[in-house]
Amino acid sequence: MQLRSLHLWAGQRGLSDVSDEGMALHHVLGEAFGPAMLQPFRMMVAPRSRVGTLYAYSRRNADELRDTGKGSLTPGLAEVVQLDRLRSLPRAAESWTAGQRLGFDLRTRPVIRLASARDGRTESGAKVRFRKGAEIDAFLAAALLDDGSTREAVYLNWLAERLAPTAELDHETSRLASFRRSIVQRNGRRIEGPDATLHGTLTITDPDAFTRLLARGVGRHRAYGFGMLLLRPPQRRRIC
Repeated sequence: MQLRSLHLWAGQRGLSDVSDEGMALHHVLGEAFGPAMLQPFRMMVAPRSRVGTLYAYSRRNADELRDTGKGSLTPGLAEVVQLDRLRSLPRAAESWTAGQRLGFDLRTRPVIRLASARDGRTESGAKVRFRKGAEIDAFLAAALLDDGSTREAVYLNWLAERLAPTAELDHETSRLASFRRSIVQRNGRRIEGPDATLHGTLTITDPDAFTRLLARGVGRHRAYGFGMLLLRPPQRRRIC
């Protein structure tokens, strides 16, 4: 996918922040193939590259998606979506077995909602009052409890809770591969929050539920480029 074409399309559609590729892709995929037909998804872009590869889970195979796209693409969308390059592989429940170990690469937004209002601090150290129901970084939530956990430990525990009881996370072979804070556009609001990539290994405990987990994704903002479990060979254990 040509990133320049994606940004031009987003600008022509009047999206408020054309640099928010997750928002742009949310609209592109919905208009080309139907709402949530390719979700969750992940755009992979090599450093300094102008071309990205889009991965997604879908209930339809490449031929079915291509037929849908042929009937709905506008000239502008055709500059962004290249139907002839669509490829698909089956990922049915029969693909998995209980006890099977798989590696993963996950870009996620590790946030939680507060059950009650709390006083705390932002990452910059500024005092703030978090309202009940506020969506905040899971690491900041742990800091409110003064438990001293590292960011990596908090995020891995957050992930383990969301994988259970479908799969078990192997903490010894899992890690926080990268972290930054990013701003996304949602319903006209600019939301700042954690943008983390986790690499690791999991063990499947319920194959049927694991298939549903792949289709659903992990965490929030799954319709905007977060939460897709890209599967890899199991990770090696770290040597200290």
